[in-house]
Amino acid sequence: MARTEPAAHVAPRAAGAPRANWREQVWAGLRPYDPFRSIKAALQLLVVVSVLITTLLLFVAVASKTQMRIITIFSVIASLLITQFVAHGLTSPLREMTAVARAMANGDYSRRVTAVRRDEVGELADTFNHMAADLEAVDRHRKELVANVSHELRTPVAALRAVLENVVDGVVEADPETMRTALQQTERLSRLISHLLDLSRLDSGVVVLDAKRFEVWPYLSAVIKTASLGLQGGPGAGHRPRADVHLHLDVSPPELTAHADAERLHQVVANLVDNAIKHSPSSGRVTVRARRGSGPGSLDLEVLDEGPGIPASERNRVFERFNRGGAGATGDGGTGLGLAIARWAVDLHGGAIQVAESPRGCRIRVTLPGSGQAPS
Repeated sequence: MARTEPAAHVAPRAAGAPRANWREQVWAGLRPYDPFRSIKAALQLLVVVSVLITTLLLFVAVASKTQMRIITIFSVIASLLITQFVAHGLTSPLREMTAVARAMANGDYSRRVTAVRRDEVGELADTFNHMAADLEAVDRHRKELVANVSHELRTPVAALRAVLENVVDGVVEADPETMRTALQQTERLSRLISHLLDLSRLDSGVVVLDAKRFEVWPYLSAVIKTASLGLQGGPGAGHRPRADVHLHLDVSPPELTAHADAERLHQVVANLVDNAIKHSPSSGRVTVRARRGSGPGSLDLEVLDEGPGIPASERNRVFERFNRGGAGATGDGGTGLGLAIARWAVDLHGGAIQVAESPRGCRIRVTLPGSGQAPS
């Protein structure tokens, strides 16, 4: 009974599916003859109506003994009126698309085509509206990117200029403390430029994965060590880490292996660890935890800190570019690009990254599919 009962539920759906497909096939087959959904049918209908009108006028001429030239004039006028009516409906979306395209050429991406039909011209109008919406989103993103990058560059440049002007004018001496301040602003510029280079590769889509199998423990141990020394060689290169935050690595089983691009995964772990260190309290602890995933070569990775955490309302936006909101925002000079680049690297692997529930602090979980599911 346990095996036959599901079959009884599946059978009606299986029987109904061909009937629905048959109706769809008939409807699709009749579409070329629907004057409201096919330009070809509309033109054919126009010819048929014109011929019928002409024939009717000929019968009227024969019955009423009207001169043929008068009937011809009326026939031509009637055909022209019908043709004008049909042509106006066919070309109205095209004329509107022309006006919208000219507005887009002048930088106005807000206009849309409203005269939409159900035929091929209507499909073209729908596609045109989708294209206009995509271009509007790209233009908006470009403007936001320029504004954000300008703001991010202006702050460290202004601070560095102020320090150097004070040294040149003799207001302060070029002592180690002053030079350390200038170095910090230079490092901030370096991090931003590295992030922007990664962002450029992200948008261009030219990055190709070089996925290989590797041992997780020695790999993550090296990444955490370089992160603790501020030598991660990527987005945070040259950054001076906080010495009061303790880093802990938890890999189980110790012989765990994974299949991924080591360089791209390095970006993920380095950015997550750097972000966790920034938002950790004094004498806090950052834990990098790795476990075997569900598939061959897959990996479940978590980075946990003891900071204020991320509010639920911000968890969907924390991986957006230049987003530095949330309870953990410290205004420490972060670019707001680290987590966006981490999500990009995870997406390249076909994996997932998210903010997971945690009783304390923030826990970010990364899932990599491994060799069996990684994108080609």
